[in-house]
Amino acid sequence: MNKIRKEDVSQEVFDLYDEYAHNRIDRRQFMERLSVYAVGGLTVSSLMSFIMPDYQLKIQVAANDARLKTETIEYSSPKGGGKIKAQLSRPAGNSKKLPGIVVVHENRGLNPHIADVGRRAGLEGFISISPDALTPLGGYPGNDDDGREMQGKLDRNAMLEDFIAAFETLKNHPECDGNVGVVGFCFGGWISNMMAVRVSELKAAVPFYGGQPDAADVPKINAPLLLHYAALDQGVNAGWPAYEEALKKNNKEYAMYMYEGVNHGFHNDTTPRYDEPAAKLAWQRTVDFFKEKLA
Repeated sequence: MNKIRKEDVSQEVFDLYDEYAHNRIDRRQFMERLSVYAVGGLTVSSLMSFIMPDYQLKIQVAANDARLKTETIEYSSPKGGGKIKAQLSRPAGNSKKLPGIVVVHENRGLNPHIADVGRRAGLEGFISISPDALTPLGGYPGNDDDGREMQGKLDRNAMLEDFIAAFETLKNHPECDGNVGVVGFCFGGWISNMMAVRVSELKAAVPFYGGQPDAADVPKINAPLLLHYAALDQGVNAGWPAYEEALKKNNKEYAMYMYEGVNHGFHNDTTPRYDEPAAKLAWQRTVDFFKEKLA
């Protein structure tokens, strides 16, 4: 059959995938409900193939890219998972200390896409650390379904400690100048917001479509915020008005961008939720923000 086009798939399919990706329905329920939209020549299997991530063909910066020095390290997270593995990436042949970025994965561990994002940050002139919070359970298992199930077994506050420990590791790394920010996606967006609450030395936080902290915690935020939201992401967006009210009330530095007509996960170029114009604009804004705030 002909290749499925994004414009031929109803918004309800993307909303259904969002429920599945966030563990609100299981795989069986997802497939059963997806069958409603298997009409006009579409099959459930073809819709599944269309909507699921494609990590093989969508990597922008390879793990062995010669422009980078990329390696796997292990660091200590005594309040979290103990020993955590992470990708460390920075420009090859660099001789000066660099600002650092903690890159926080979604709700499925350090999959190939988020590792790719960490390397993209390296190409922009930063030293990036991309932890895998699934390390205590053996690490990212190679597919997102099992990754989500594994991450669901971990306490999110313990995982927050893992990323705070990554901040400390990066800040004290001999190749880092001590100026460190964080960027995260989905679950990682919540982590980014919470690191802004918890880490007084954090220089900048960039949550992509992330859950918000309690209003009572907003006074603790020191880092400037750059917040990216998807206009079709009703669940996450519901928490924004109260968050913005608290940010304004406490005179916090922030900028928020709402990307019209796009779904949660619009920056992830491995799924059809990806929106290239919005993703490129949001990433360029992110890079510019870090270059300003981590200088």
